[in-house]
Parts: sequence; structure tokens; C-alpha cells
Amino acid sequence: MIDLKIDTKILESNIRLARERKVILPTFEQMTNPEKIPSDIKTKLKDVGLWEVNPLNLFRTSWKNAPSEKGGQYADVNFLEIPSELTGVKARVIGLVGKWFPTGAHKVGASFGCLAPRLVTGQFDPSEDKAVWPSTGNYCRGGAYNSALLGCDSIAILPEDMSKERFEWLSSIAGEVIATPGCESNVKEIYDKCWELRKTRDDIMIFNQFEEFGNYLWHFHVTGRAIEEVFRNTSKEGDRFAGVVSSTGSAGTIACGDYLKQKYPGSKIIASEALQCPTLLQNGFGGHRIEGIGDKHVPWIHNVRNTDFVVAINDEFCMNLIRLFNEPAGQEYLAGVGVADEMIKWLPLLGISGVSNLLSAIKFAKYNELSEQDTVFTIFTDSMDLYASRLSELNEEYGQYTRENAIRDYHSHLQGTTTDNMLELTYPERKRIHNLKYFTWIEQQGKDVEELNAQWYDYPDYWTSIQKQVGKIDELIEKFNEKVGM
Repeated sequence: MIDLKIDTKILESNIRLARERKVILPTFEQMTNPEKIPSDIKTKLKDVGLWEVNPLNLFRTSWKNAPSEKGGQYADVNFLEIPSELTGVKARVIGLVGKWFPTGAHKVGASFGCLAPRLVTGQFDPSEDKAVWPSTGNYCRGGAYNSALLGCDSIAILPEDMSKERFEWLSSIAGEVIATPGCESNVKEIYDKCWELRKTRDDIMIFNQFEEFGNYLWHFHVTGRAIEEVFRNTSKEGDRFAGVVSSTGSAGTIACGDYLKQKYPGSKIIASEALQCPTLLQNGFGGHRIEGIGDKHVPWIHNVRNTDFVVAINDEFCMNLIRLFNEPAGQEYLAGVGVADEMIKWLPLLGISGVSNLLSAIKFAKYNELSEQDTVFTIFTDSMDLYASRLSELNEEYGQYTRENAIRDYHSHLQGTTTDNMLELTYPERKRIHNLKYFTWIEQQGKDVEELNAQWYDYPDYWTSIQKQVGKIDELIEKFNEKVGM
């Protein structure tokens, strides 16, 4: 459960601080349904840039932001359907698009989901404490951004091998940036840094996305309902919701699958990871280049018992496909095989992890022999705006991208996608993955083994009790805003 105990003294301080800084907080309901946002806030947003450090941008924590760099209002959920000319499967494959959040990635929502409950209960004091955001990439960017909107100092922690674009932007927004050893799979090193900070500083509060149920709750309600809305609006009679694919990462995004399986009981939840670090698939380890998904452990907030498939994706395929989708020779070849110009224009909406999620969706569709009546959903977390340096590095390493490269990548990695390196989970296999939590969370991070057992044996009550807290949190946010008086 998310702790909602009130610290009256700090809460009153937070209310005064919000009043001084003209901060109003969106509710989960408003982030899901922006039509419920007050009209005066929408009017003011017409003069505010999407990435601008302005508290009004808290109300752009939504999948429904108009796709505009400045002044955008709200429209339908941002999504992109990938045609069969690319996927090679009959099933529809649709991805929600994260580019149109502030910071260019949907993790700004997950970080708000962790921050808001502590702010409106008075458990976090932004006038005294620094907010620490441990991450493999986008989460710490979102957390640092939300901290800046509140006028709060922040510390961003991420692996040193993440893209240059991440570090350059963070240096201008976070109070402090700490680069830990390794790549996106080196999560323990991030945890070790958090323990070091706990022991040496008394002015911090750590918002660890891998254990914070605010992350789970935001995606369950906001991302899950966004996908449900897209399916309702784009499906026809007889269509089936087949499942949702997400890299495990912090296990926030994949929580939308819990919501969707309650709405569509026959659907599946597919967890994706890198083949070079097959933690769920084989209890494996290693480094890889699918930035931001995190590995070598099972997040505390991952509802493993409700997960149906594990799919592992070769990071080499992802790196080749971002070249196919973004280099002129690749785009020219795609046009030649019948991909519409409009679709080619939008392919840069897929960052590296978005390409990995796409490949996992194709594998799932092929494995289950899905038809035109089936729809598979996934998430395009961020866009190539955050990875331009990676394209330059690939050109330096392998030379200019050519038509021959495009032929290979299109036919091998898209049309030729195979169903190897995937596992349909049985009950014992789910439990095997769940048990991996013990080594990270009980032995290393000091969690309670009774709660670990409750996640499994008190299923589904353990998880539904968390899901039901959203109403109470929205109530606390509304009371907070009333007292702020803005």
C-alpha cells in the first residue's frame, strides 16, 4: 500500500510553498481525462512551451497532449499504428506515443505518481529536502523536471553509459547529476549510490521507481485507460484485445496490463527484455544497448503472477532498425516496399526501447498466430530526439547506412522476425521469476519477506488494494489545491 499518513506540520508548509509558487496539482482523473481540467488553466497553457519549466506543465502529464511544441491543448490519445508492411503480421500493432509529454517521455507521469502522494500528505518537504531520482534514464529526467516545476532541488542518478542527450539536458534542470558505473542493466550500482546517500546525507528523500507504487498506480490508471480508449475508438465489432507488450524496466508501464486484463480477461501481458541480459527468461545477466529498461533484477512493483509471456530482443536488431527508420537510405527503401510516406515520417517517434517493444509485439503476434481481428498494444516510450548521438556513433562505427543495409534489416529484423527467445509462462515459471525478488529486495534492500509472500499468496487482493488507492489520493490532491487557493 502507498503510505498516506498525514504530517500536518509539513503539509501546511507545502501548501504555503505551493501558494507562493502558484502551483496547482492535477488529479489522476484529470491526467486521464483532460476535459476535466479547469478552463483557465487550459487558456494559460496556450502560451507555455511543452518543455518549459512552468508549474502549469504539470497539467501536461497526459497521453492526450496535442502534438505541439508550444501552446498545445488536448486531443485524443497519442498513438501510432504500425502497418503490416512493416510488421509482417496480420494483427494490428498499436503503440502509445510518449514524445508529447514534457521531457519527451512518459516517465514524467510515473515520477509525478511517486511525488504527488508524498507532497499532499506532508511526507516530503520540498523546502528542506532534495528529491533523489534513481533511474536508468527517462524517470530521473521526469523527476528532475517535476522537481523544477515545484521549485525543489533534485538529484538525478543514472548510468554513465546513457545517451549524451540525457546528460546534457539533465545538467540544466537537476541540481545534481550522478553518473553510476555501467549501462542500463547496472541497476544495483544505482541502488548502492542511494544507500551511500542515505548514510551520508540527511537532506534527501529517495523516490525509487523500482519500488514506488505511485509508479505502478499512475500506469495502471492513466496508461491503462488510455489504451482502453484507443482500442474502443479504433476497433470494430468482433475485434479482440489480444494483449499489451512492455519492457519490464521499473515495472511501472507494464502495470497498465493489470488494468487491461481486468477489462479484457482473455488478453495477455507480455514482458520484454534484452536478449543480452535475459533476467526473466533465463535468470541471466549482461550489458546491452536498449536504453532505459533496467535489468539484472525483478522490480518490487512487478505483478509477476499476472504476467503471461517473456520475450527477449537482441539489441543489435534495435540498433539496426533505428538506422532503417531514420537514415535516408532506410527511409527510401521503406518507401520502395510500399510503406506510406506519412508512416515513414512518423517512424522517428520510436526510440530504441520503442523499437524493442515493437519487435516483442511482432513476436507475440507470430507465436499466437493472431489474425486481422486481433490488436496488440505497446508503448513507444520516447523518440529519436533523445538518441541522435547514437545514430552518429553507429555511422562512425559501421560506416554510412546503405540500401544494402536497409534490405538486410527490413527483411531480417521485421519481416523475418522469429519466435525464438520467448517463453509462455506457466505457474512454476511465474513463481521462479517472482522468487528472484528475494535476492534484490530482501537481502540487499531490506524489504519484508512477509510482504514478498503477500504479493504472491494474497493475489489478487494485494494488488487490487493498491489500485483502489487512487480515489483517496485524488481526494487529497483536491483538498491540497483548495487550501492553496489558486
